[in-house]
Amino acid sequence: METVLDAITQKVNSLLEANPSHFLVDIRIKPTNNIKVFVDADEGIMLSTLIDYNRKLYKILEESGLFPADDFSLEVSSPGLDEPLKKQRQYKKNAGRYVHVTKNDGGVVEGKLIEATEDGIVVETETGKGKKKEVKQETILFSDIKTTKIQVKF
Repeated sequence: METVLDAITQKVNSLLEANPSHFLVDIRIKPTNNIKVFVDADEGIMLSTLIDYNRKLYKILEESGLFPADDFSLEVSSPGLDEPLKKQRQYKKNAGRYVHVTKNDGGVVEGKLIEATEDGIVVETETGKGKKKEVKQETILFSDIKTTKIQVKF
């Protein structure tokens, strides 16, 4: 399965080369050969673009012979809000939004994503209210992050 995943990754990346602002986030293959490809872009990605990628990739996979008798299904989408952030480019794109970070040690940090660097992220947290309100910035290394999800605030 690893070689199939590598082959699909290579095919997706070659498709994305035409548009440098688009990037591969993740590929998941279920035992039923249901392939899910998550693509994102620095400034967001249009549904029509995802449909185009789906059609092109489906044709490439059909011609590749990776799946005998074309026994596979393909979904190309952008990662939704329920998907954790995985790539540094996703963190940069979501600067200014609220995040829920679960660290490897089990600790949780919730706050506003201020910036993403090469090594990690800076999250602004608030404690207390009114005059006792305290705002802090915490730097978290990518190596210390288990998952990060976008929080929707109204």
